[in-house]
Amino acid sequence: QVHLAESGGGSVQAGGSLRLSCAASTYTTSSDSMGWFRQAPGKEREGVASIFTGAGGSTYYADSVKGRFAISRDNAKNTFYLQMNNLKPDDTAVYFCATGRWIADHLAEYEYNSWGQGIQVTVSS
Repeated sequence: QVHLAESGGGSVQAGGSLRLSCAASTYTTSSDSMGWFRQAPGKEREGVASIFTGAGGSTYYADSVKGRFAISRDNAKNTFYLQMNNLKPDDTAVYFCATGRWIADHLAEYEYNSWGQGIQVTVSS
């Protein structure tokens, strides 16, 4: 199983930016996808963004973050990122990175089998 470690969380005012990083302990294969999820207090965990590590590097986003968040990867460093711009108070949550293989539904939690411990992002108004 892959060990994942998130970094880069913190507190920011609305309209600000943060970049989350997720370092994986092993190299990904061309069949893997890497995703970001979040869980706000009292809510279920939801998919935010995902990227395919194979050729083309297709990306997928939740409607709530399209145009504001960008997922990227550095395969050589075994690390992927979530750039979050124009943050809103509704983005406040614990953010988790995850990996999975042969994923069909890229923002579905059940598709992913390795998870980071999560990192807090707080956006104040």
